[in-house]
Parts: sequence; structure tokens; C-alpha cells
Amino acid sequence: MSNKQKTIQKEVSLSGVGLHTGNTVNMVLKPAPINHGFAFTRVDLEGAPTIEAKAEYVVNTQRGTNLEKNGVQIQTSEHVLAAAVGLGIDNLLIEIDASEPPIMDGSSKYFVEALEKAGLAEQNATVEEYVVKEIISYKDETSGSEIILMPSDEYQVTTMVDFGTKILGTQNANLNTISDFKEEISAARTFSFLHEIEMLLENDLIKGGDLNNAIVYVDKELSKRTMGKLKKAFNKETIAVKPNGILDNLTLHWANEAARHKLLDVIGDLALVGTRIKGKVIANKPGHLVNTIFAKKLAKIIKAEKRNNVPIYDLHKPPLLDIHQIMDILPHRPPFLLIDRIIELSDTHVVGMKNVTMNENFFVGHFPGSPVMPGVLQVEAMAQCGGVLVLNTVPDPENYLTYFMKMDNVKFKQKVIPGDTLTFKAELITPIRRGICHMQAYAYANGKLVAEAELMAQIARKK
Repeated sequence: MSNKQKTIQKEVSLSGVGLHTGNTVNMVLKPAPINHGFAFTRVDLEGAPTIEAKAEYVVNTQRGTNLEKNGVQIQTSEHVLAAAVGLGIDNLLIEIDASEPPIMDGSSKYFVEALEKAGLAEQNATVEEYVVKEIISYKDETSGSEIILMPSDEYQVTTMVDFGTKILGTQNANLNTISDFKEEISAARTFSFLHEIEMLLENDLIKGGDLNNAIVYVDKELSKRTMGKLKKAFNKETIAVKPNGILDNLTLHWANEAARHKLLDVIGDLALVGTRIKGKVIANKPGHLVNTIFAKKLAKIIKAEKRNNVPIYDLHKPPLLDIHQIMDILPHRPPFLLIDRIIELSDTHVVGMKNVTMNENFFVGHFPGSPVMPGVLQVEAMAQCGGVLVLNTVPDPENYLTYFMKMDNVKFKQKVIPGDTLTFKAELITPIRRGICHMQAYAYANGKLVAEAELMAQIARKK
């Protein structure tokens, strides 16, 4: 599978009925730029507000995953999001003129067909993928619902459902590769139990839910009163129960269609993490509540890992530049030369290293009882790495000096003490022009981010 981000080639429209409102909904699926992700725009509201499809905006999960931002709501977001993920799409804008996408037949099939009709387009940016390295899980002790995410070579999902009813016992569904989503999962339709339908009918909550978009499992005696209500609600002359225990409006696509639809929901809800996942999901008794709590947890973990984005380098390998070669480039000398080796160097980034020992002269006066490396010297060390990056662009670095111009967004996260090995990474924010280097720099130790800063420096020829 390509590691390039994808959107659609052109916009495509669909119309249908909203499940809970019963009104006609028009939806336009539109291409979106790189790193945009998924978002919904309510074109029926003033200013056409947009809600990003993110777990942090989940407000409730009754009968669907519902999002809200600044008072603007999107209901039942999961089926269209599952279709986008199932086709390997990363960036998509979903415009709708109501609070919910059309329910169609209660599956993702029609959304998949529309997206394929629009055509997929590769974009000039690499996919951001979260590679699962250790087991992450969440369990709802009350319901027994549990989601486990474990390392795997690709995104895989297994769902196990058990509704504790005779009519719909235990079912499992598997998706071993996301490219099988269209064939194996997308046509799995939403389902309800008769007791839920009765409650929705009593509360006037199922206006758009005609019997063409939900499998109804009859888990109790069908009373004459309920039969009458169903006939009226669904505009049918007769309603009967099939031998397999479902109302006679539909024929199952698969014996385990309920478990497959639950798998579809898991994919749609985990789309709210905002990042492709490389790992295997095992969901036992999943539902929108447990799915979205897990999505929030995973999004937080990914955000924290990004913030602490600790690169791993083999410090046993010979350095690109040793201390003598560094001194050929930088004008600094001990005790003010604060990098020992350069590990990586390109046109746009540099990685350097410093072993912090008890012999450092600054420890003599900087809290001798509990020595800590001064923050300003950590910034200086990052800047010296940047100095190697910028001086590497001139043929005679020994004839230049580097001067600080400004520092922004300097943050110190952890103490640096004797015995630590500091790794510095500096990346250009903008290309070097007229000897001015604008870079984002990070310092790491013990697998954690210890300092970060946005630095600007200028090289000038020695007088």
C-alpha cells in the first residue's frame, strides 16, 4: 500500500433520509488538502461551521457517535468515516445540510460507492501512521466491553459480540486487511432489537428509520399494539417474523452481519483518533461508548508520544563528525564547546550528542549538592548543533562565527544531571537565506524530551 496521503479526485453528492430526523439530507463529499484529516461542514447553518472528526468532540453515543463543537452538532458520524478509512482515504470534507448524514441502508456501502465514483487521488505528503509497539487497552467494568490494541504488521480488527439473547447470541467478525473492507464489511447494516424499536417509537425518535435501513431482531413477543405501530411507522400492510428471528423486511447478507456491522462501527469510531493505525484491534462487546472512550485514550497517547517524539540513534556507531572535526567547523572551544559528536547531518537537519559528566565546569557552582545542567547551556548546545548545520553550507567554516538572533518558545521539561547522554536534533523551519538559520531544536535524555526551542542564528565572516 502506498505511504502517500489520499483524498478524492472530485466532489460527489448523495441524498437520503436522516435516521433520527426523518428529513431529506443532502451530502457532498469533497477533496481536502494534505494533513486535513476528516471534517464535517454544516452548510445549513450560518457561516457553514466545520467540526473536525476528532474524539475530543464526542458528546454522547446514544444511537450513534455524536460530535459537538461550539454548539454545532453532527450525529451518527461513524458510517461515512468507516467508508473513508476502509478505502485508505486520509483527507475528506463532508458537507451536509442537516445534523446527520443520510442513513442510506444503514451500512457504509453507498458511501464507499460514492467515494469510488469520485476516484482516489494520491497527495504529495507522507501518511502519518501510528505504529503500535505495546498493548493498549480499555475495559468498561459495568458492561464488560473491552478494546485491546496490539502490535501487528497492518490495521486489523476483530469484533466479538454477545447480546445475551436467544435470537442473537455470540458472533465474531474479522478484518485481516483494510483493503477487504469494501467486500467484507461495508454492506453490513445497522440493527436493532424489537424492544429498542418500541422505545424509539414511543418517544417519536425514529422518523427516518423505515425498515429498509435496519435489521430488527425480534427478542420478545410481538404484541398486536406493537404490530399496529410498526405497520403505521413503516407504512406496511403486513409485518411478520422470519424463522431466523428477524422482521421480514430484509434478508441478511451474512449470518454474522451484526458482528460485521459492529466491526464497521469500530473502524468509524476509531477514525476519530485522527491517525492511521498500524496494529490489531480486538473489540469484545464493542459499542459507541467504549469505542469512543478508547479513541480518546489512544489520541492522548499519540499526542504525548509526538510531543516526546524521541528519536532512536545507535550511539555505538562511529559518529559522522567526531570532536576534532566539530572543532574544525565551530569556533567554540572547551569549556564552552557543548557537543561531543555529530550523528546525522543533511541540508535541513542535524543530530548531535553530548555526554554530561560530573567534570563539567558549570557543576562546580550550579547546585553542587545536587548538580543540574543550566537550561541556558542546553539551549546553547542546541544552537551549536544548529551552527554545524549552517556552517556546513559554506566552504570555509573556520572563517565564520555564529551569533544568536532570537529564541522563542523555549521550554524545559526534565532536569539534566551528571551521567545523562543528551541528544540534540535541530531542523530548519525555513531554508537558510543570507546566512540566517531559523530552526526548531529539541534535546532528549533517558528516552524523554528535556528541552525544546525555536532558534534563529546568523553566521558572519570574521573581521
